[in-house]
Amino acid sequence: MIFTELFNPYHSKGVSWSTVCPITRIDSETLVNPMDNTMKKVYDSVIARDPNQPEFHQAVEEVLESLVPVIQAHPEYLPVVESMVEAERIIQFKVPWYDDSGKLHVNRGFRIQMNSAIGPYKGGLRFHPSVNQSILKFLAFEQVFKNSLTGLPMGGGKGGSDFDPKGKTDSEVMRFCQSFMMELWRHIGANLDVPAGDIGVGGREIGFLFGMYKKLANEFTGVLTGKGISYGGSLIRPEATGYGLVYFAREMLATKGKSFEGASVSISGSGNVAQFACEKVLDLGGKPVTMSDSSGFIHDPKGIDREKLSWIMDLKNKRRGRISEYAQKYPGSTFTASEPEPASNGLWNIEVDVALPCATQNEINGEEAKMLVKNKVMAVAEGANMPCTPEAVEVFLTNRVMFAPGKASNAGGVATSGLEMSQNSLRYNWTREEVDSKLDQIMVDIHKNAAETAEKYGMPDNYVAGANIAGFLKVAEAMTAQGLI
Repeated sequence: MIFTELFNPYHSKGVSWSTVCPITRIDSETLVNPMDNTMKKVYDSVIARDPNQPEFHQAVEEVLESLVPVIQAHPEYLPVVESMVEAERIIQFKVPWYDDSGKLHVNRGFRIQMNSAIGPYKGGLRFHPSVNQSILKFLAFEQVFKNSLTGLPMGGGKGGSDFDPKGKTDSEVMRFCQSFMMELWRHIGANLDVPAGDIGVGGREIGFLFGMYKKLANEFTGVLTGKGISYGGSLIRPEATGYGLVYFAREMLATKGKSFEGASVSISGSGNVAQFACEKVLDLGGKPVTMSDSSGFIHDPKGIDREKLSWIMDLKNKRRGRISEYAQKYPGSTFTASEPEPASNGLWNIEVDVALPCATQNEINGEEAKMLVKNKVMAVAEGANMPCTPEAVEVFLTNRVMFAPGKASNAGGVATSGLEMSQNSLRYNWTREEVDSKLDQIMVDIHKNAAETAEKYGMPDNYVAGANIAGFLKVAEAMTAQGLI
């Protein structure tokens, strides 16, 4: 049996190893081999233990490829790699709740406590029908590296439920959140595990979760982040992921003498991250031209200005409407409905300078990446978690498109969650300007760390490798010092 059949779970689908595990191009003549035999064995053990977790496999694969030169230089870190791919703790529980008509529903709840070497577990809760153990393990694994990159003392975790808050009343969401927390509360704490929000978990859900935790634990503590300002939240937290994304992209563009001034920008999604990424792009002089939701995307050649963005925020945050309404409101813009094959949608086939995917995982595939390259995109920065498939990443790296992986470029959200934890510990609130300034500096430092690490290991301009290696080294040092417990 050939190697790809042994180690590539996608072989049966006709996908080559080089496609699944992208080759990193250093210059026009030299290619770095994706994995040596040592890393292939680690990857093979992950597949064997959890054969039906493709999202987790994808996340691990990308990191293992990046770490080849590190393990070659520091073979003593191999046991760390073997340990890091296994979660420290996986918690699964049932969540029974009653709807407004009195009917019982039972959902599944999860918390993946991945790694606590450098601090308490930290990562969001996602409420979405797609939630399963594979998706949460991929998110928790990514979170370990992301949190390490922030420079703050936070380990990595993730959790959530297959509950869908869409179409539910406030009272139904409240009953679900209270039931969810009745089990989760015994596994979290301000010095143990500090969840936050994610897809499907916004300010409303965090409030219900926090209220139930406070009642059960009989204490007021910073056990959740993303809280309302009136009960311990931080200014800038809602904006942080979107703002941080644009700050990172700004730094990346600056290395090539470019900026957002006058640049056209494609943004996917229309939730929290997309909204505030759009706002910060406008602050820096750019012109956002697209946004989307699960129904499709809008394209506004004139640009989404502040007035239009305010209307979108009202549509999505208050009226919970569909993005298609934008095209009805603003003449000259168009709406394209979603189709079974994402590449046919065309969101990524619009000529722009910068692309910011902010919706969900694997939303840009190889063909869509080629569309962006053909249209001469300068930079792509991930606002969502792993929104680009391995094929897409390979296309960007091979064609010298500046590419920022989510564990670096969307770390602003968890960074500001860390700042919220600090404020809770101090029983104090910083001003909006103070938090934004700290966030900006954290993103500048993440960019510098990733860029310098990539350069050190012979992969200049490869932010994927730089972020993975920089995030890994800090955790590896801590795990080794603690005896790999």
